[in-house]
Amino acid sequence: MSERVVLVTGGTRNIGLAIAEALGQEGYSLILTYVRHKRAAEEARARLKDVASSVVTVQSDVTSAGAVDHLFKLIADQFGRLDVLVNNVGPFIAKPIAEMSVDEWHWILDGNLSSAFYCCRAALPLMRQQGSGHIINIGSLNVELARGAPNAAAYNAAKAGLVVLTRSLARSEGPYGIRVNMVNPGFIETENTTDADRESLPPVIPLRRLGKPEDVAAAVTFLISDKAAYITGAVINVAGGLWV
Repeated sequence: MSERVVLVTGGTRNIGLAIAEALGQEGYSLILTYVRHKRAAEEARARLKDVASSVVTVQSDVTSAGAVDHLFKLIADQFGRLDVLVNNVGPFIAKPIAEMSVDEWHWILDGNLSSAFYCCRAALPLMRQQGSGHIINIGSLNVELARGAPNAAAYNAAKAGLVVLTRSLARSEGPYGIRVNMVNPGFIETENTTDADRESLPPVIPLRRLGKPEDVAAAVTFLISDKAAYITGAVINVAGGLWV
């Protein structure tokens, strides 16, 4: 099939939805996963149906290796290819390690790191066969510097691991025509942003505003474009200059 296909995990809300919409406008067929928010998935499909050539929403928990295998069987059967993988899933809880349960630890690591591993492992055979492909991992602000942050040890550890995964795959998969990059959002306004955030955060950001999901989507769109054909293993912060 000649159509280009993208999978965006967690692609039916917030940053994931903005990425999906941007890539739909670029002509990609969209495959979007979700876990619990079925209504949001239905709304996303309705919103994107006039933007993309096709939109498929799949209820799939990508923290499960078995679920990812099933998801990629669907992709292979229905599309026969995958041009772009965006690993966007990334759960977060603010909690000191001393108060964190084992289940919470695994939830954070599986959601942010294991899910990307499962999806990359499943995507690479398709991309290698094609001789081309793009993987974008969505990280967290300045995580490539491996800085500590209070009450976010598990999350930062997982995202720092994602940086190494990104760079390692960039080296190993480059000979197959596959580029792998990472985008680190800063403070992005989503449905979870509070009025207090809108008041307190802009003054500490050099560009004096919160980011928009579309700002992150623009970086993803650039990285998978021909204009970025010589970029792989890069980590780009989309944060308005915060912490530079």
